[in-house]
Amino acid sequence: MSSEVHVKNIGLRGVTVADSAISFIDGEKGVLIYRGYRIEDLADNSSYMETAYLLLYGALPTIEQGEKFVERVKAARRLPEFVYQSMKQFPADAEPMDILQAVVPMLSMADEYGDTFEREKNIDRSIGLIAKLPTITAAWHRIRNGLEPLPPDQSLDHAANFLWMLQGEKPDAATARDLDICLVLHADHTFNASTFAAREVVSTRASLYAGVAAGLGALSGSLHGGANSRVMKMLLDLEHEPDIAAWVKEWIAQGHKIMGFGHAIYKTGDPRAVYLKKMGKRLGEQTGTNWFAISEQVERATLAEFAQKGKKTILPNVDFMSAPVYYMMGIPIDLMTPIFAISRVAGWCSHIIEEQFADAQGKPALYRPKAEYVGEYCGLMGCEYSPPAKRK
Repeated sequence: MSSEVHVKNIGLRGVTVADSAISFIDGEKGVLIYRGYRIEDLADNSSYMETAYLLLYGALPTIEQGEKFVERVKAARRLPEFVYQSMKQFPADAEPMDILQAVVPMLSMADEYGDTFEREKNIDRSIGLIAKLPTITAAWHRIRNGLEPLPPDQSLDHAANFLWMLQGEKPDAATARDLDICLVLHADHTFNASTFAAREVVSTRASLYAGVAAGLGALSGSLHGGANSRVMKMLLDLEHEPDIAAWVKEWIAQGHKIMGFGHAIYKTGDPRAVYLKKMGKRLGEQTGTNWFAISEQVERATLAEFAQKGKKTILPNVDFMSAPVYYMMGIPIDLMTPIFAISRVAGWCSHIIEEQFADAQGKPALYRPKAEYVGEYCGLMGCEYSPPAKRK
């Protein structure tokens, strides 16, 4: 006599739900690859524009292809006028991630292609969103501070133009390059929560805009993209703490989490965090600030506490390392997660297109997992309905 065993995997950890040719992670060895290329190689030698092209098209561009791609992005930077006017009506204390999630569907209303479902049209839409998410973020920051949004500067590259629109000053080349590298590092990460949300939504044949809006919603959560802002708030609270090691010990003893530690996949180190740590050290020396030093003290103390408890695979992740880096660039804390989105939109769009056109699989499939019902049960006929007056 055989018995059927039902196994639930809460959170789908380790469950393979689809094939993809976009990115690959080896969590045991700390490896992240985009379309065959190691993330370290891309961060050292490539640019965000080139990386976005790689994710969308599957290969690195030639010089001519790269130049045309950059020009297409630059041409798409401005927002429709009704979007600027609508943003001026939003509450000034609205969360920037909520603004992004509200504006992306508005862009679908201005889409010249309507509901046309074609690959090249979705490539165009992707380029438009890659171009516009920095504009939305910078425009909102200025609007909420009572300032007029600045027009894009077509002489500047992607990262430098964002900093110009945000801060009203053209950044130095080193800072612009650092931010560009950060965008490369965040551009894709296989089936993370936001990417899976985007793919699940478009599996219904919803639009690319709907998929990106879903990705933005998932990214806003504190267990995903929202963690970096919480890391920076923690570092700010510790600025004048005389004994950070003692604080960490007591914080963990009370059952609290140290934000920015641990990862669902990486067990020997997040390669993005390794790269950002080097950047943070250099920025700390250049700016003369102590944020990197504080983060290092938190890191050492936290790792020591975890080691005592036998938890040697809980290591600093990309959120822990990116928070002080962004802060030293002069980026407000509540814009740290939007910058994550500004980068990740290239990955989301690539995954959406792969999902919509079944590039890595035989045919598109609507996601439809099942749940095990554990609620009230009165048999197949259902519970007997009683009028309100007779209920106890």
